[in-house]
Amino acid sequence: MKRTFYLDLAHSRLRMPIGTHLVLAEQPDHDACLEDGEKLGQVMIETARRFKTPLAFPLMDLMVEKQQMLSMLDIPADQADTFHFSPGPDPDALDRVRAAISRPVIPRLAVYADAIRHVAKEPDILPLGMAIGPFSLMTKLLADPITGLYLAGTGLTRDEDEEVAAIEDCVALATEVIERSLKLQLEAGAKAICLCEPAANLVYLSPHQLAQGADTFERFVMQPNQRLRQVLADHDADLIFHDCGELTDDMVRAFCTLNPSILSLGSSRQLWQDAAIVPNDIVLFGNLPTKKFYSDAELPVPVVEQMTRDLATRMAETEHPFILGSECDVLSVPGREQAIMEKVMAFLAA
Repeated sequence: MKRTFYLDLAHSRLRMPIGTHLVLAEQPDHDACLEDGEKLGQVMIETARRFKTPLAFPLMDLMVEKQQMLSMLDIPADQADTFHFSPGPDPDALDRVRAAISRPVIPRLAVYADAIRHVAKEPDILPLGMAIGPFSLMTKLLADPITGLYLAGTGLTRDEDEEVAAIEDCVALATEVIERSLKLQLEAGAKAICLCEPAANLVYLSPHQLAQGADTFERFVMQPNQRLRQVLADHDADLIFHDCGELTDDMVRAFCTLNPSILSLGSSRQLWQDAAIVPNDIVLFGNLPTKKFYSDAELPVPVVEQMTRDLATRMAETEHPFILGSECDVLSVPGREQAIMEKVMAFLAA
């Protein structure tokens, strides 16, 4: 899409959540929807229509690419949630993944592609894809990524420390598998990809080391994401970049070099300040604290309404292109479905 499409959405004062999980949870056959691309695509369409947005987001399931990788390495699917390389992948793991690129993908990823294909039939809705970012996937592949990242930040190389080698190898594996996922979704008809890097934040990357000139953020976050950005460019597809972690201003500036059409940031950021460092052709998205919407004690409806008005007013004063929305995907919480939906509808209307 032309960049003006997203800028026009912002100038129209669009408000929206990333709310596919909410609508999925309402379906009487929600588990069956995860096994049927047409049904899941219909949920994406219903979500877009419910919240009056032309953007059809898939589920933000950040385990799919890990499951795909383990399948390519012939590791049982039932180990996906708990599996970690120790200390790192086998030396031939990357070659094995590359050799398995042409194999059929796992059912969950195939269903997601079919869902995008179904959404693409709707002329007034833009089908989006979704994937975890390489750095965030790396953190799911190791039991203790922080130590290896810290050691890499001191200047140790892979030849000097096996934990540094594990970081490098897992980022390489992650990038390879995510590229496979992106191409599958793009070939299915996705016009943009929401690439999610929530782990690229100050929990995993030492701010002291970065201030001292460590290259860990550039090596392990930016370089692999630049490669994936090129994949999107090669397919004439747009980037929606999402990071709801705690970030520095320099991290936000770096994300802008990926030239996303939309930059989605979490509630730890003050978007009216970020407006000063984000180029005016990048739409800012967010960032109401929707992760807390399940709690009436922390966020009753009147507080949500007031936060919405405050954020809308501050962003209007900046004149920066902005879509008011959720800080991340809004998850349905059993027993709190009605309360969460009430707050979503409150911020859409406030």
